[in-house]
Amino acid sequence: MGVFDNFRKAFSSTPQMETKEAPRIYMQQSSPFHNRTDNFKSYATDGYMHNAIVYRCVNEIANGAASIKFKVFQGDIELEQHPLISLLSRPNPLQAGNEYFQALYSFLLLSGNSYAVSSEVGGVPKELHLLRPDRVEVIASNTQIPKGYNYKLNGKVVKTYDANPINGNSEVKHFKFWNPLDDYLGLSPLMAASIDVDQHNLIAKHNIALLTNGARPSGAVVFKPKDTSGNSMTLTDMQRKQIQDDLHSRMSGPNNSGKPMLLEGDFDWKEMGMSPRDMDFLQNKHMAAKDIALCFGIPSQLIGIPDSQTYANVQEARLALYEETIIPLALRVEGDLNEWLAPLFGDDIRIAYDIDSIPAMTERRRRVYENVVLAVREGIISRNEARERLGMEPISGGDEVFIAANLFPLGGPDVAPDEGIDPVEAGKSAYGDDYGAI
Repeated sequence: MGVFDNFRKAFSSTPQMETKEAPRIYMQQSSPFHNRTDNFKSYATDGYMHNAIVYRCVNEIANGAASIKFKVFQGDIELEQHPLISLLSRPNPLQAGNEYFQALYSFLLLSGNSYAVSSEVGGVPKELHLLRPDRVEVIASNTQIPKGYNYKLNGKVVKTYDANPINGNSEVKHFKFWNPLDDYLGLSPLMAASIDVDQHNLIAKHNIALLTNGARPSGAVVFKPKDTSGNSMTLTDMQRKQIQDDLHSRMSGPNNSGKPMLLEGDFDWKEMGMSPRDMDFLQNKHMAAKDIALCFGIPSQLIGIPDSQTYANVQEARLALYEETIIPLALRVEGDLNEWLAPLFGDDIRIAYDIDSIPAMTERRRRVYENVVLAVREGIISRNEARERLGMEPISGGDEVFIAANLFPLGGPDVAPDEGIDPVEAGKSAYGDDYGAI
């Protein structure tokens, strides 16, 4: 090939095949693996397992989202039977669909990340499993799409899942929340609520310590003896033990509660009570619980926090929970499933959650129905338009708009046809030429 052949090749009008890839990013890291900056085990232990508020928030959201029914469509046609329906109903031999998605949402809420892996036979998924987030290591690349994922047990890689560098397709699907400071891992709500969780746990531990020590003492015995020269004296170990044993035998126990104590010698009794500062201490516990619920998007009154009636009743609070927290989270997972799982069964297959089947949405459906009925009654929309908004089939003759028979216009610029006609001429046109002789 000569020089001119190289020029002709360079300026040829024939289009060349171009492979596009994800935009390149530059990360400051010393290893090819992306390590976590948070601690999932601490979130799971100190948060979910040792904190009642976190436990309730995670279960409230995960159980609600996992209980939403799903539908499978081929184009616009809803399918009654399909392998994808069977797979979502029974992802693996150990988990039913509700249990599987509850775990998926729980991992997502605790870690900010959830990893699903598919077991394929002939290119079609037959089983779905979940990987614990703390056991998954992201293999970083120079683009926003990772090279793959390592599954580690006891610090050893037991399985590597490669990812397509062009579109990111892999056996592993990474569900995650948005993280402003991480290119690969999601942000857990517990990271934002970590200080409040620690505060709530420390207050609970403090209360346990008080209960273990008999709660707050009702008072203290003060020994104030003096020697012959007037100097203060202290008890010996033997004297201190003797006094403690005497107090325990005579004053401890429920039968001795509230009895006055007779002191001998130079003793004094100091009464103790709960100070206003201690009352603020309990209030701080409730404030920490509210902040934890706020990070998860749970109305405070649904998790039993006193004096937190944000909504008029529990029904409205539960409706707000679904509309503001559970449904957006479910739609996020629905989009990921349609991106990762549904195309494996066909390009026109899609998954859709049945939002109208949620029992908590009954109040919203009732309001929609009342608004539509009122619009039909007032002549704003037709009956078929109302049926379309309610998800019903149109009916014959339902395209006409009706108004109440007792409604009349108040007036307008148009003149009625009979206005301005002479009464005699109008009578002749109605009764004949002999009308004027009557």
